[in-house]
Parts: sequence; C-alpha cells; structure tokens
Amino acid sequence: MVFECTNKTKNKKEIWTGKVTSIINYGSHYEIKIESRLGIMVLLGKTTLGNFTCMPDFGAGCHLAELKDKFYSTEKLCGVMGKIDGITVACTLAAIAAQIDPS
Repeated sequence: MVFECTNKTKNKKEIWTGKVTSIINYGSHYEIKIESRLGIMVLLGKTTLGNFTCMPDFGAGCHLAELKDKFYSTEKLCGVMGKIDGITVACTLAAIAAQIDPS
C-alpha cells in the first residue's frame, strides 16, 4: 500500500510517499513496516485507554485516539519522534485504519 504524506508550513508544502511493506497481526498487537525516508517498524495495540503505538528503533511510543484521526496522531507522534517521521507514521495509520480497525 502506497500513501502520501504532507508537511505544510507557512512558506512551503513538502510532499513525500510512504509504503506499507508488511502488516502482521499477532492477535494482541500488529507489527507494521513502513518504507519512506527511513524504514520504520511500528507496533500497534489497544489498551483500556484506546490505541497505543511504539517505535522501538526510535525509543518512542504514545497513546492514540482513532487511527483515522490523522491530526491528533500527528500531534502525538511528532512530539515523541520528530516531525517528518511522526507525520509518516500518522499517515500510515490513517491509510490502514479501515483495514485493521473494524470499529
């Protein structure tokens, strides 16, 4: 699955593509591999507080709302892993939300 990411600032708009290369459902969580500017492995699961994601190679993780809520996910993820990578992961989750989140 290929998707588009966008970083808008006051003066410019930067666009790049990302690609989900694999989604593995372990029952308790998902492992998602993304190819973009960097390779990113994302672990995604649910708790009583909602969704959570962890990016072990970045030493980062956070709680999330609905996966399709790209704005909220971008805010949370950029805070723990940087702007470009946070946008990439948020766009990935929004792109695959219907596929892995039946709610």
